[in-house]
Amino acid sequence: QLQLVESGGGLVQPEGSLRLSCAASGFTLDYYAIGWFRQAPGKEREGVSCIINRDSTDYADSVKGRFTVSRDYAKNTVYLQMNSLKPEDTAVYYCTAFRPKILTYSSRCRLDGMYYNYWGQGTQVTVSS
Repeated sequence: QLQLVESGGGLVQPEGSLRLSCAASGFTLDYYAIGWFRQAPGKEREGVSCIINRDSTDYADSVKGRFTVSRDYAKNTVYLQMNSLKPEDTAVYYCTAFRPKILTYSSRCRLDGMYYNYWGQGTQVTVSS
């Protein structure tokens, strides 16, 4: 069974940091695009960041310069390092995966939820003093 499991969420003060992890079981993430999305109560789901290949990434304007996505092939895990957190970053964060039919060095990931077909259960991030 293919599963994505997020961890690392929690309560943090403004300007604090958290690192979210997305671990895959049942499949290897090597050939997948991985996306991070979030949804706050009463708001639409928002694409936060994505990664494809080793270091091709994209970020929402709201998190550029504060969040960093990375992957560890050996651990079959993708990370989202979140620094300088703000109250408006409070949301449930989900990791997602999609395997392109053709993967090249020039492939790009997308911050569009419709692109992904595997989703984790989410982890809560709360930024509050």
